[in-house]
Amino acid sequence: MSKTLIEIKKLTDRELIFIYRDKDKHTIPNLISKLALKKPYVKYSAYVIDHPLVSDPEIIIITDGSKKPVEVLEEILNEARSALKDLLKHVEELK
Repeated sequence: MSKTLIEIKKLTDRELIFIYRDKDKHTIPNLISKLALKKPYVKYSAYVIDHPLVSDPEIIIITDGSKKPVEVLEEILNEARSALKDLLKHVEELK
């Protein structure tokens, strides 16, 4: 049985806190929090790891209420996917 990748700790109209479970504890959480902070409707975004050897990161997104935090997360993940596809295209052109 596979382990759940995310666990929602808190979800409101303005706040999303979720645990991200993966071997790499920094890359994706850092990407999400940095991209979220570029949005004008995001008031706070960060990730926290209690202990790097035994804890999974918690990612926090707080908005001003004009956009739901789950919508922000979806927007950010779509932007990241698009950027990675573009990067892959350029790398393949180097071959």
